[in-house]
Amino acid sequence: MAGMRAVQVSRAQGPFEIVEREIPEPGPGEVRIKVETCGVCHSDSIVKEGLLPVEYPRVPGHEVVGIVDKLGEGVTRLAPGQRVGAGWHGGQCGHCNRCRRGEFFACERGPVVTGWSRDGGYAEYMTALQDGVAAVPDGLTALEAAPLMCAGVTTYNALRNSGARGGDLVAVLGLGGLGHLGVQYAAKMGFCTVGIARGQDKAALARQLGAHHYIDSQAQDVAAELKNLGGARIVLATVTNGDAMAATIGGLAPYGTLLVLGAAGPMQVNPMTMLVGQLSVRGWYSGTAIDSEDTMAFSALTGVRSMNEEYPMEKVAEAYERMMSGKARFRVVLRIS
Repeated sequence: MAGMRAVQVSRAQGPFEIVEREIPEPGPGEVRIKVETCGVCHSDSIVKEGLLPVEYPRVPGHEVVGIVDKLGEGVTRLAPGQRVGAGWHGGQCGHCNRCRRGEFFACERGPVVTGWSRDGGYAEYMTALQDGVAAVPDGLTALEAAPLMCAGVTTYNALRNSGARGGDLVAVLGLGGLGHLGVQYAAKMGFCTVGIARGQDKAALARQLGAHHYIDSQAQDVAAELKNLGGARIVLATVTNGDAMAATIGGLAPYGTLLVLGAAGPMQVNPMTMLVGQLSVRGWYSGTAIDSEDTMAFSALTGVRSMNEEYPMEKVAEAYERMMSGKARFRVVLRIS
């Protein structure tokens, strides 16, 4: 059988291992993808560190871009040679009550998660359900498209479903891997965009990304500053600090929403503040393949781009540590082939 290189994790907290594997064959309803690039996302730590149940060995990676290499039986939507991406949401059963209502993220059998419940894109080839595959537009390179399969679709999809309208004040908390995309999307969608981060040195970056205002959370009262601007219809929280998220709630406008994307610890919320302002705290799931297609189309149309650091597959451990350190500017992407 023909072989390929893959990066696998064999146990919780185990090292990345570059191994030789057989090239997988696509099953019914699946396609095989020759991987070009794969983003290194914080959620990959679920597999690397064993934060949730994982069937090992597992190939991580859910920000995948490549070329359709082979079709499985029954695949009708895709064609060999087509540029595609595979993201976090890799498919669903399609038959349970949640799926019948279009709530694919809540599939009662558990949604397929690329790089967690099945092998992902830290490999030269991978297979994916056709329902979990997104077409990549010509206007994006493989390097540009990869982070949009998770970080991009999460921020874009959250904002377009937030209920905010053009001209509304929308704040993005954090200017990292998610936040630097969130600011761009918010500005391109026509929101009066506020960037919030730690330190005055981030002000220039926030405005470069399209923010109309900047709040330094180290030196300023975030809630008071948002109130001075009229109150935020939406605060898009991309950080992983519950206290930082909670500090923005007082700056929401009436009926405003704190939209949580970052996985954080416990967060304290004052019920009186929520009641008086009829405020909401809401979580947001990433999105399906069609949401990823919309994200990439919008990005290609409006010029939204992820800022990336690129590593060869052989330096996967270095790339992962760079991502986990929080020092990357701003997404880390593996060049697979």
